[in-house]
Amino acid sequence: MNTLHHLDYYRLPWNLSDNIISWLEPTAKCNLACLGCYRKNEINSHKTLHEIKEELDVFMHYRKSDSISIAGGEPLLHPQIVEIVKMVADLGCKPIVNTNGIALTKGLLHELKLAGVYGFTFHIDSKQNRPGWKQADEVELNELRYKYARMLADEGGISCSFNSTVYEDTLIHIPDMMKWAHKNIDIVNVMVFIIYRAVDNRDVDWYLGPKKINMGELVYNEDVPDRVDIMADEVVDIIRKTYPDFDPCAYLNGSEKADSFKWLLSGRLGTKSRIFGYMGSKAMEIVQTGYHLMYGKYLSYTRPKMNRKGRSMLLMGLFDRKLRKTFFKYIKNPFRIFSKLYYQSIMIIQPVDFLEDGRQSMCDGCPDMTVWNGKLVYSCRMEEQLKYGYNIKTYPKNLAKELEKLGV
Repeated sequence: MNTLHHLDYYRLPWNLSDNIISWLEPTAKCNLACLGCYRKNEINSHKTLHEIKEELDVFMHYRKSDSISIAGGEPLLHPQIVEIVKMVADLGCKPIVNTNGIALTKGLLHELKLAGVYGFTFHIDSKQNRPGWKQADEVELNELRYKYARMLADEGGISCSFNSTVYEDTLIHIPDMMKWAHKNIDIVNVMVFIIYRAVDNRDVDWYLGPKKINMGELVYNEDVPDRVDIMADEVVDIIRKTYPDFDPCAYLNGSEKADSFKWLLSGRLGTKSRIFGYMGSKAMEIVQTGYHLMYGKYLSYTRPKMNRKGRSMLLMGLFDRKLRKTFFKYIKNPFRIFSKLYYQSIMIIQPVDFLEDGRQSMCDGCPDMTVWNGKLVYSCRMEEQLKYGYNIKTYPKNLAKELEKLGV
């Protein structure tokens, strides 16, 4: 495996109080049962608009956010989803709907656009038990992804992103998903690969204070595959088998491990037929810093019209070596000036990792913080908050046994 060195890339400046995104959960109800989900499906869980406003007020008090991810559960099942989108837009944040897409119709999409929706992130992968797609692999699901990308493009002006959870047996499909995203670079703005993590009781024990906890009671302990340790570097190696020049430009490290890649961002520029190159660390630093200077926030999503301005981005090649290389590849044929050059983001997310000493390495500067009891908490570990009121600590099994012997 090729080793990526974190100091070669721009460390994204996101932090607890100044971040690109905050995570709003108006409901825990869902119409799918995904293997990698960390939220229990709760039928009667729709929050009232008053409760949602209170949570938005918490975000506005503690946190600068460019976007608000409206998630769940399945947010489109909330009967007041249009009003929720408008509430977020009225705060001056970009409403991003995180959805499996099943409940999305052209009529609802138009209503959401009028309410101010900025973008959609569709979570589609082969472990979702989707009606009509239960036997489909990741490559076959590209047909479904295209349906939603086309729907958004026809409505116009809405950012289009896709999430897919990565498992050991679906790693091999990532290059084909990257090819599909490239083929549709004109209407697909972001591709996100979320590496599967689950509670693994083989090496650690779980404690709430001095009390040992049975984590089998929580939804994210179910059906654990053999591997829960796939790393972002491994995904990069898989991608490079098809795109040898693929390279990240920026990252978030782990809270307990400075050289880990918890959010690993790449930006590629190309036409529908060819990728010419990638954004480098200096260009991403210019984008994030410049946006923050102008708007007081860090940049998350952009309108599709901005992703079509790849030629303008090449101007940053004055400061960025990778973009200079991209520029010279692009201008070899002067007739390319008549075709659009698109920008497309690729993100690899590596959730919580357990270190040998039992420490839990979370995303340091996590964008997906949500609200519980008026406080900011990790959205991926809400089930612990709901059941116990705290995040649970882990200790190596051998250490736990030694402490028990000592009566500690």
